[in-house]
Amino acid sequence: MAKLSLQKQFAPHSICFGCGPANQKGLRIESFPDGESVVAEWTPDSHHEAFPGMLNGGIIGSLLDCHSNWTAAWHLMNKNQLTAPPCTVTADYSVQLLRPTPSATPVRLVSRVVESTERKAIIEAELYSGAELCAKCRGTFVAVKPGHPAYHRWS
Repeated sequence: MAKLSLQKQFAPHSICFGCGPANQKGLRIESFPDGESVVAEWTPDSHHEAFPGMLNGGIIGSLLDCHSNWTAAWHLMNKNQLTAPPCTVTADYSVQLLRPTPSATPVRLVSRVVESTERKAIIEAELYSGAELCAKCRGTFVAVKPGHPAYHRWS
């Protein structure tokens, strides 16, 4: 049996544009824990391009944002000894586009926690095309409480 991504395991009905398995028009990234990191591979289509052959910067930002968010959720679940990840949202994130990212080949996302509290995690993530680092991100992701509009979005 194949290992399920964090998204398919914990939020199979999510409609999030970046990571929701139930959003047929979304990016539908799939993130997998790998030791201290969380990794994903994603293959662009031509409609994700900014110009011929190169991935759009907004798409890159969405990939890094959602992948980092799931890294935070996974970390907070384990840190707080929960049976499922808390619903987390992006408080802030910053993306550095280091070089044009080719759209003809898959990209690889690698993220890790650099700091955390009980409800918050700061994540650093990188996006690679082949061996080339094309973009990186640093963001803060927070577990929301009951009453927040996103509180039940993964259930």
